[in-house]
Amino acid sequence: MSDARILDRGYRRYSGPRLGTAGAVRSLARHSTERALGLRRSPWAKVLPLLSVAIAYVPAVVFVGVAALLPQRLVQETGLLPGPADYYRFISAAIVIFVALVGPEVLCPDRRNRMLGMYLASPLTRDTYLAAKVLAVVPVLALVTLGPPLLLLVGLTLAEAGPRGPVEFLVALGRVLAGGLAVSAAYTAVALAVASLTDRRALASAGIILVLLVASVVSAVGASGDGNALLLLDVSSIPLELVQRIYGQPGAAPGLSTAAVLAANLAWTLGAGLFFRQRYHGLSVNR
Repeated sequence: MSDARILDRGYRRYSGPRLGTAGAVRSLARHSTERALGLRRSPWAKVLPLLSVAIAYVPAVVFVGVAALLPQRLVQETGLLPGPADYYRFISAAIVIFVALVGPEVLCPDRRNRMLGMYLASPLTRDTYLAAKVLAVVPVLALVTLGPPLLLLVGLTLAEAGPRGPVEFLVALGRVLAGGLAVSAAYTAVALAVASLTDRRALASAGIILVLLVASVVSAVGASGDGNALLLLDVSSIPLELVQRIYGQPGAAPGLSTAAVLAANLAWTLGAGLFFRQRYHGLSVNR
């Protein structure tokens, strides 16, 4: 027979710091970021996210190495190296895979494990919960949408094959930041919108890839010229087309105005974001 005894009962008042809603948002965003990258989890959970990130940086490392080894005149005359505006076509597959991994990993487990109700019982509301998830996904996706072009820009500049002078460098830097954030925002919205439809990560990942592929196929099949308006329906390509316009280049559809490309990118981003929000406001959650 055990000699254990209960000497006291009741609750203790919490005496630690009270960070409020902002602290809860930061904590959830940090936790979601770590989960998306497989941090504090098994080694296998880290393999695919980190591999996708590494693949996105490989071309930049190669191009910087070529710029450093070959004569500067040869690099400039032959146009051997792409600029940051053209870099995304080398890593589009890595971006799609990374998006399909990150969005479901950040969103689906909370519903499948019934943690959503516990989060909403805290200072978090549905909107602040969703804001924390967006704050987690956008910088994570920036690892592949912003980091590689930034590395390429800095590397080419150091190898004297990029912008000349501080003014040109700052202009190029602004374009890299604007383009990377535009791509990251659009893919974040689409990934979270698709992931909000199911609590199964594998199904959500497959759905994200399917949406991006179907949009690309429809645009390609219906292509009828440089001004093809169906490109505006291609959520996988329209952010990359916007990057070309940010750099002052005609892009894949020079017949389309920059205003139309910008409007389409905003429509996809805001439309997917509103759908994502509406889905969560319509969920029945037990607290």
